[in-house]
Amino acid sequence: MLVHILIFDGFDELDALGPYEVFQTSARVGADCRVSLITHDERATITGLNGVEIVPDGVLTAPEDERAPDLLLVAGGGWDTEDRGVRREIERGHVPEHIYEHWSSGNRIAAVCTGTMLLEAAGVLDGRPAVTHQHALEDLRDRGVEVIEKRVVDAGDVVTAGGITSGIDLALYLVGREFGTEVADEVAEILEYDRGTDVATAE
Repeated sequence: MLVHILIFDGFDELDALGPYEVFQTSARVGADCRVSLITHDERATITGLNGVEIVPDGVLTAPEDERAPDLLLVAGGGWDTEDRGVRREIERGHVPEHIYEHWSSGNRIAAVCTGTMLLEAAGVLDGRPAVTHQHALEDLRDRGVEVIEKRVVDAGDVVTAGGITSGIDLALYLVGREFGTEVADEVAEILEYDRGTDVATAE
């Protein structure tokens, strides 16, 4: 499984790096999993919400490209700021467009924290339940999305997680879904992280 974690200026570092470590650790214990931190346009560095500079692994490819991800995971961050972060990317429009292109081509989509707001802007949450950071839950409801207040909400081809640290729960959940509970349990043990069961699965 090829995982691309989409980052942008103002993303919350743990939204991306928590899942990144989960997927990397999964690969080390034998799962067929590769993960990269990518951007939607060519960038030398990306600066996170808390000032960490990241050198991205590359740029998100077109969904029909052989290097396109099986899973596109979108970080959140910066919902309360206008000059960077999720709100800024919604205004610019490019990230939602890329998300929609990959989703409509059949690629699986996930989001952590207010990355869910980018999914909503992309139109991939129509008729699907979701969750986001607690400070944006009412905004998500106001946009007509059914909000389920769980750490992780699995709507099949779209999986969302609540605020920040829940990205680790989301990644462990996806590892368990794709590679089995034993793999996810082993990764959680290595990371010394208690796997949660606060997951809602859409019927």
